[in-house]
Amino acid sequence: MQAIYFIVDTLIGLYQVLLLLRLLMQLTRADFRNPIGRGIVQLTDPLILPLRKIFPPVGKIDSASVLAIIVVSALKALLLRLLMGFGLPGPLVMVNTVAIDLLRLVLRTYLISIILNAILSFVAPGNYSPAQSVLASICNPVLNPIRRMIPPIAGLDLSPLWACIAIQALLIIVR
Repeated sequence: MQAIYFIVDTLIGLYQVLLLLRLLMQLTRADFRNPIGRGIVQLTDPLILPLRKIFPPVGKIDSASVLAIIVVSALKALLLRLLMGFGLPGPLVMVNTVAIDLLRLVLRTYLISIILNAILSFVAPGNYSPAQSVLASICNPVLNPIRRMIPPIAGLDLSPLWACIAIQALLIIVR
């Protein structure tokens, strides 16, 4: 049963990340012509496009993407509870579970994105990479305020380090 739990948790979690990346790319106006952006759109379109017909965007926020992330998180929480042998949760338990799951998902996604962005900036500085383009557009709204407070030291940008420390602290608090 643990193997099934792991598989369900992992597969739905990966799809949650794709949905979140799509939403973050929309909010940060990342380049969707990028091969990675196109891949994310193609993988998430089967769920987003039908929802978009019912729920149009509200300003900059794509309500269909937000709703898709919430629905997938709710389904994940429900499936995992059922796999563990628990009954159906009450509405307040479900809202709490989904909210915490989404908050942890956002924090972990940013943590991994910032780490990957920092590694890519060391490996191939100044070169174009589709991954680095997407990661930079997602991470810069988090890193830029830190960069304004803490300038580079001897040409070394420490903002990813401080952002990762802050995100890890938030993850500990959310637990």
